[in-house]
Amino acid sequence: MQYQLEYPLQSSIKILYERLSTISGLSEWFADDVNVSRDGIYTFTWEGSSQDAKLISKKKGEHIRFRWLDSNIDEYFEFRIQIDELTSDVSLIITDFAEDEIDKEDATNLWNAQIESLKNIIGS
Repeated sequence: MQYQLEYPLQSSIKILYERLSTISGLSEWFADDVNVSRDGIYTFTWEGSSQDAKLISKKKGEHIRFRWLDSNIDEYFEFRIQIDELTSDVSLIITDFAEDEIDKEDATNLWNAQIESLKNIIGS
C-alpha cells in the first residue's frame, strides 16, 4: 500500500534538493554510505547491509524518485519538495510503500528518525 508523509522544513529549496539528489547529500542523512555504479544503480548502505535502487525520475528543485531493485515494478520511494503558495513554507513529502499497517508504522518511525537527521544537517 502506498502512503505519504509530510515534513515541514525550514530550508531553501536549493539546499534541500542538494541533500535529496546527490551522493554526498544522501550520505549525510539517508544512509551511512551511497555509491552509484556506471549503470546508474545507487547502492545505499546502513550499518554494513546494503540495498540497491534505480533512479527513475527527477526534476531539479522538485522531486527525486527511486525504485528498490528488489521491490515490485510499480513501487518506489520519492522525495517531493512542496512550497505553500500563501506562506512560502517548504515541506518535504515522502511517498513510500508498505506491505501492511505494521510495516507502515515501522517505516514511518524510520523516516521520522531520518528526517530528524536531515533537519539537524540543514539547520531546520
